[in-house]
Amino acid sequence: MISLQNLALQRGDQELLKDANLTLYTNDRVGLIGRNGTGKTSLFKLLLGELSPDAGNYHCPSDWRLAIMRQETSDIQRTCLDHVLDGHSTYRQLEADIAQAERNNNGEKLAELFDQWEQIDGYSLSAQAMKLLNGLGFKESDHHRQLSEFSGGWRIRLNLAQALMTPSDLLLLDEPTNHLDVEATVWLEGWLQNYSGTLIIISHDRDFLDNIVTRIVHIDQQTLTDYTGNYSQFEQQLSLRQAQQAQAYQKQQETIAHLQDFIRRFKAKASKAKQAQSRVKALARMEQIAPLRAASPFSFHFQAGDKLSTPLLTLQEVSVGYEQPLLEKLNLSLLPGAKIGLLGANGQGKSTLIKLLTTELKPMAGEYHRGEHCHIGYFSQHQQQALDGDASPLLHLQRQDPKASEMELRTFLGSFAFHGDRVFEAVKQFSGGEKARLALALIAWKKPTVLLLDEPTNHLDLTMREALEWAIQDFSGAMILISHDRHLLRSCCDEFWWVHNGRCEAFDGTLDDYQAAITQVNTSPKALEGNSKKAKRQAEAAKRANLQPLTKEIKQLERQMEQLHKQIDDVNQQLTNTQLYEASQQSQLAALLKSQGLAKQELNACEERWIELSEALDDS
Repeated sequence: MISLQNLALQRGDQELLKDANLTLYTNDRVGLIGRNGTGKTSLFKLLLGELSPDAGNYHCPSDWRLAIMRQETSDIQRTCLDHVLDGHSTYRQLEADIAQAERNNNGEKLAELFDQWEQIDGYSLSAQAMKLLNGLGFKESDHHRQLSEFSGGWRIRLNLAQALMTPSDLLLLDEPTNHLDVEATVWLEGWLQNYSGTLIIISHDRDFLDNIVTRIVHIDQQTLTDYTGNYSQFEQQLSLRQAQQAQAYQKQQETIAHLQDFIRRFKAKASKAKQAQSRVKALARMEQIAPLRAASPFSFHFQAGDKLSTPLLTLQEVSVGYEQPLLEKLNLSLLPGAKIGLLGANGQGKSTLIKLLTTELKPMAGEYHRGEHCHIGYFSQHQQQALDGDASPLLHLQRQDPKASEMELRTFLGSFAFHGDRVFEAVKQFSGGEKARLALALIAWKKPTVLLLDEPTNHLDLTMREALEWAIQDFSGAMILISHDRHLLRSCCDEFWWVHNGRCEAFDGTLDDYQAAITQVNTSPKALEGNSKKAKRQAEAAKRANLQPLTKEIKQLERQMEQLHKQIDDVNQQLTNTQLYEASQQSQLAALLKSQGLAKQELNACEERWIELSEALDDS
């Protein structure tokens, strides 16, 4: 049991927690939420023993094993597989002890160590690490590549795999889905649902929290407030509480009236399309939590330009890529009011398509036409790097529009929660979330007719994500969105384009249909009943693509397992020779024991992989 009693926590001059109380129990699944800067990461450091409370008491069982997803990697010359296995310290220690015993020709010590090795399933841990890597989107060819060959986002994935590899009673995950695509996020959810320890997650991904946690701990106004249920249930409880406590009642009622008017106008349109049913549900939710929206510090909108081309842009037989085409024969058209979500695994070409539409990449073949009134607002994954660190938010806007008055610009920045002297401060002092907010403000000021958003929620807290969601829904122009945030995709997109196998085509189904297809769950004809024929064909195509190499690999594993069984039987036969246990034969005994251990390890890995592939084949 973890206990915080009347706890105070301070960083520099900022008081993060004051008289905070919280009790967590074994097997609790907790979502730790709060606006950026309220102390979520500092609370993690307290749990890890890296910070001490400034007042009050903190207790964590001394025998609990802790694991955390680190944000940095210390040795980038390690291979992916070694980095993940480093998370299992007992495995690494035994590995070193066995090597030392072999050098000392100590047969008795080796026998003892190999017994401990079997107790921790040492022979199967490499296979477990590979399974983690595969689940998080790494190819088998990546397993032995060095960390230095991967971008920062992929290294964070490796840190996540290392944390999952660590035997733990308390697992701390800080934004684990930030660099994951939908496929890897779904896999991670399945893994965490089977985790047997106490789990605490910092996340701004509401769908992820809804599927994993059973408690929400909210940091607000230096206090920890405990709520039972997942994020959606917390949101409703908090909305009711804030509505009851609201002081600015008239402002709240005006905001609610505006939202309800928007909901009525949109529902008539949304109810006509099957893909938009999830938005109808989202709009119903907006009615329930309108008081919470009214209390938000953000009040911005994306206002489209006065004129809209029809279509805004078209692609005809377009190919695009780098040295070689990544996407080919693209035939797409974007109409005013369209809200498109791009689906597909990382590396399939979603960001490449966005870069083509911005003209950052030129077509290798085909024709790309933009309408006269197609004005693009582009948010890239690396948008923050384009900001001038020495310039203030006000100066950024003044550079875009020198004729605008300072009062007009400051009022606009206030809708993105940049108030007072904050508008004059250098951007280099801002957090990641504040920089992302400023980047969105710069886009909104231009009044684009097309929004191209590539992972816009990275670094945004839940309150800002809600504001972004509703701003997108109220936007009269067109939008194309890449996001791992399934709630944002579900609530803002009327249709989806599927980027895969060098193509981009309409996915005539819902986000849930796509999730079912990629996980090979509920893909039977009965489960897909009600979907269009095209959606069924797409689900079946995705399924066939996944199953194609299974049979071949299963046969290779069976041949390999047969050879390993023979090898182990041969070593076992040699170990029956009593002369091996004489002092003069210690080196030969050590060599045989090592050979036996390596063969068992490889056999266990093969068997686990064979079972995994066979089950996948059976489920198909």
